[in-house]
Amino acid sequence: MLLLFAIVMFAWEKVPLSVTSMIVCISLILFKVLEPAEAFAGFVNNNVILFVAMFIVGGALFETGMANRVGGVITKFAKTERQLIVSIMVIVGLMSGILSNTGTAAVLIPVVIGIAAKSGFARSKLLMPLVFAAAMGGNLSLIGAPGNLIAQSALQEMGMGFGFFEYAKVGLPILVVGIIYFAFIGYKFLPDTKGDADSVFNEVIDYSHVPEWKKKLSLVILVVTILAMIFEKQIGVQLHVIGSVGAILLVLTGVISEKEAYKAIDLKVIFLFGGTLALAKALEKTGAGASIAEAAMNALGDNASPFVLLFAIFMISAVLTNFMSNTATTALLVPISVSIAAGLGADPRAVLMATVIGGSLAYATPIGMPANTMVLSAGGYRFRDYVKAGLPLIVVATIVSMILLPILFPFFPS
Repeated sequence: MLLLFAIVMFAWEKVPLSVTSMIVCISLILFKVLEPAEAFAGFVNNNVILFVAMFIVGGALFETGMANRVGGVITKFAKTERQLIVSIMVIVGLMSGILSNTGTAAVLIPVVIGIAAKSGFARSKLLMPLVFAAAMGGNLSLIGAPGNLIAQSALQEMGMGFGFFEYAKVGLPILVVGIIYFAFIGYKFLPDTKGDADSVFNEVIDYSHVPEWKKKLSLVILVVTILAMIFEKQIGVQLHVIGSVGAILLVLTGVISEKEAYKAIDLKVIFLFGGTLALAKALEKTGAGASIAEAAMNALGDNASPFVLLFAIFMISAVLTNFMSNTATTALLVPISVSIAAGLGADPRAVLMATVIGGSLAYATPIGMPANTMVLSAGGYRFRDYVKAGLPLIVVATIVSMILLPILFPFFPS
């Protein structure tokens, strides 16, 4: 019942997603489905600590203007509209792989609007590729998007996990093919509109007052933190501890203040993450997740091939993510996917990888992810513009995924 409530509320979005998540979490306690300690366990999860730490580490790059400077590199390489689209997508895709994809988009939207004004190119031709690249780049690392860590939490419960760059095995080819697609075909589907002149993103923030040492040190600490995370096993320190060290160093060195560090933390994501982990626990404890998984498998038939199962799981994620938050979609489907894996005797890593990658394809609507909504008025877009430009990209990403997933993450490894 609460799962149905969550699905409806996540899709409807009249109540903030984080509030819906907490309503579900508290209701599970009130209805005696979970003990309070079980329901709130998600808020002391290692991955929540990692979220908080990386919001601060990434936030420092944004607060000092270093992210803005990196984005400004775009103008040095691009002379034509298509070159500009490719440059934007490369830089945004790579940045969102190690920073918040929403944060990366938010910082670079005014940069790209400024570039459009100087170059005379229509901003509507540039902003949509920017947010699509941010979504694709989120699948380059473990910390690229909230959904990645939701799946990681589920695997850790089973004593398993993904490596830091393991998502990139599928995510990087999707990003590369997506950029090539927009360079040669996709740019033709982008509308040519002026956009809202009163958009909040028209204002370019002046970072000239920020000392140069703060900008450089924010980048150094980010790079060192990421490198330490890559070599987590070699140095013997867990990801959330590494992230916390980086965040503390930024405050101690004065790169950002304590107040700015708190401001950088996206509490909506934290509450959404913690609350939906309670729902995942309830689905597991009550057997509801297994029942849903069984119904899904029965619908596909007893003799469904692994490829058909993969395609079905992937497409359910891809369709849902365009009508509710991509993070919410992943949070809802992860526990069900775990149950499907258990029922099939399949590798949970393979099923969850398909779920997460499918859940990231939120290109066909303005509500699939926050960055899509951010550029709606700034780019002067309509709903059909997302369908026209985003749907072919979903098809391209699906083809790449259906080729790579069975090879790299087979459901039934020999």
